[in-house]
Amino acid sequence: MIELRPGVALVDVVRSGVVESVHTGHLVLVDVSGEITVALGVPDQPVFPRSSNKPLQAVGMVEAGLNGSSDQLALAAASHSGEPRHLDVVAAMLAAGGFTANDLRCPPSWPLGDAAREQWIAAGRPQQRIAMNCSGKHAAMLLTCRARGWDPGSYLDPSHPVQRRLAATTEDLTGEPVAAIGVDGCGAPVLAFGLVGLARAFLRLAAATDGSLRAVADAMRAHPGLLGGTGRLVTTLMASVPGLVAKDGAEGVFAAALPGAGAVAVKIDDGGQRAAERAVVAGLRRLGAALPPDDARVLGGGTPVGQISFRSGLL
Repeated sequence: MIELRPGVALVDVVRSGVVESVHTGHLVLVDVSGEITVALGVPDQPVFPRSSNKPLQAVGMVEAGLNGSSDQLALAAASHSGEPRHLDVVAAMLAAGGFTANDLRCPPSWPLGDAAREQWIAAGRPQQRIAMNCSGKHAAMLLTCRARGWDPGSYLDPSHPVQRRLAATTEDLTGEPVAAIGVDGCGAPVLAFGLVGLARAFLRLAAATDGSLRAVADAMRAHPGLLGGTGRLVTTLMASVPGLVAKDGAEGVFAAALPGAGAVAVKIDDGGQRAAERAVVAGLRRLGAALPPDDARVLGGGTPVGQISFRSGLL
């Protein structure tokens, strides 16, 4: 069993002048050549990048024959919030391949976004596969199978041609071997590798000038609202910073890259998304990105009484 070695204190939660919680984790910054400039914790140890790996998988699917529109490629790389604009694109992807939502092998779910979930439940709708935040990736896997003549019924099997192709693409982009293969929350294989490889892969994605890498990067940049959703930091960042490529992942993972500047990848030990967001913002600022105000207030009785912040002096 691979065990995560603990990282360093990265993010403090301060309430009324008292440090209430501390998030430890790992962070790496690489420059435009992929050289490590900052390494906090143990960023070369294997971790599951979870949905931060979706853009790399999307690249692999394009290389394997996926020929989707820009919005469909964005959904292939997305962890969408389940808003109508997301589900409309997923439905169009399925229809293009002659599939239905029943062909998706991700589990039935409520929409990920708070507002979308509340509206869904208020309408009396049950959990559905298409509402699951990874349904775009799954629809893209089905379309890739259709394009190559592969069996779509077993596309989640790690030995399936589509999964073997995506693992090979991930190894190529990260420059690292896959250390382990697990089962992601959506049921698809999830690959373990280091944050260093993840940062370098995102750097290649952000700097690409042609081919499958450029196609996926351009799709993400053109449709930041499809990549995440209303109120999501990944959408805010990509809509605010020209050229940026970013993707969040479950269990405290976040990666981002800026052409001409470098890349950052983060993993929080306790899986806290609030800490991953503060850390990736700090990393991007260290790379020189001009970012909008980062609202990470701690509330008491509805009034700001503190802050969630990246620990000063680390970068």
